[in-house]
Amino acid sequence: MNFDTVHVLVVGDVMLDRYIVGSVGRISPEAPVPVLGVNKRWFAPGGAANVARNLVNLGAQATLVGLSGIDEAGDDLCRSLEQAGIEHRLISSGARSTTCKTRVLAQGQQLLRLDEERCMHPDADELDALRQAVFDTLPDCRAVILSDYGKGVLLENEQGESLCRAIIDEARRLGIAVLVDPKGTQWGRYAGAHCVTPNRQEFALACGRDEHVPLDRALRAELADRLRKRHAIERVLLTRGAKGMALFGPDAPPRYIRAAMREVADVSGAGDTVIATLGACIGSGLSWEESMDAANAAAGVAVGKMGTAPVSITELRQALRQGADNPKLYALPELLEKVEDWRRKNESIVFTNGCFDLLHPGHISLLRQSAAQGTHLVVGLNSDASVRRLKGPSRPVQNEQSRALLLSALHGVDAVVFFDEDTPLNLVTALRPDVLVKGSDYTVETVVGADVVLASGGRVYLADLVQGCSTTGIVRKIDASGGNSSSR
Repeated sequence: MNFDTVHVLVVGDVMLDRYIVGSVGRISPEAPVPVLGVNKRWFAPGGAANVARNLVNLGAQATLVGLSGIDEAGDDLCRSLEQAGIEHRLISSGARSTTCKTRVLAQGQQLLRLDEERCMHPDADELDALRQAVFDTLPDCRAVILSDYGKGVLLENEQGESLCRAIIDEARRLGIAVLVDPKGTQWGRYAGAHCVTPNRQEFALACGRDEHVPLDRALRAELADRLRKRHAIERVLLTRGAKGMALFGPDAPPRYIRAAMREVADVSGAGDTVIATLGACIGSGLSWEESMDAANAAAGVAVGKMGTAPVSITELRQALRQGADNPKLYALPELLEKVEDWRRKNESIVFTNGCFDLLHPGHISLLRQSAAQGTHLVVGLNSDASVRRLKGPSRPVQNEQSRALLLSALHGVDAVVFFDEDTPLNLVTALRPDVLVKGSDYTVETVVGADVVLASGGRVYLADLVQGCSTTGIVRKIDASGGNSSSR
């Protein structure tokens, strides 16, 4: 998963998030309120600006368009955007103030939130400037996110003109996906969007229902379908907090996934993380289902942080591995990051490889001896295509995912990585392990990659073999018995 080439346009209500953090040790004698001893203060991009910050932290390029006031909060917002590496085209207006939310925290909890804002739609000049900034940027983007907090940027003006409608129409003309984080009940302005991402409260409000009245799956699907058809929206991704997410679309039954289980510290900004991750994934060409899984994993990370903290690409990759059936299976770029992390802790890397088609005592012995040579054992696993070239069209007996899952279940195996080539030379060259292990039927001179490891100051270890153990022998016995395991 890599978003380096993905450029996403974010348009919406920008804010400045201020934080005042301290400790409470007593109640004021002047009134029954806690007294906060302030320890530190900071500020960060909020609202649509936090969506852009999440995109940049995921490794994508983000351009932010919105309105800000000519005030101290506006100056702080621009400074925080520049520090975060976010390209922005904010339109400054003397007629409005920059929306600012100040959160007061103590002992890991919010005590109070102060909101400073003026909610007003753009005037004619502001709308023209916003439209021009969007249309200049849109052709270079893979996706556009409309972050609607109901503060004005995406609302209709007195003449019935809407920046929201203009963006969706132009994006669809250019074939660019449009994702919307909605607000309020007037979803008509989102008509033509590829996906709208309400939370439970926003969904209930848009459907004209009480959010506290539970819905069964059939009724929820029916309501989502009505929303989609009434407002010409292709998909609704409903975020359900601790209950996970549900995706409603035109070509498939509803898809539900459970929330990534995390200890919740603060849900602030979790919706921004969801739509940013979704936009980056869709912009990179992933399916809606894959993008939904990634967004769910990212939300799980976000709620474990205090404040509106963004999720990094490393955190997302780790969360996806932890939520997958096989958290020890790595793609090479992710494995290189992990290996580098181990090395920073002065931990040694051991590498061995093979097909490991039908695990037998010989495999177990090799892996145990390998694990004993250092701190972390990485196993290079021949892909299915590689095995077929080496062993013939009837192999492997088990596919690569099954073989990787079995290896990962073994104590001592810390990481598994596939390779498609006939030999693991490229893997060894990339990883440069401290110890390279092969069976004693090899010599140091015939071990692939030995020269690379030795030149890097590592060593080669030749493991003892268990006689009479081979996958090929097991397959022959099965073939000789006609596949009947009771035959002898």
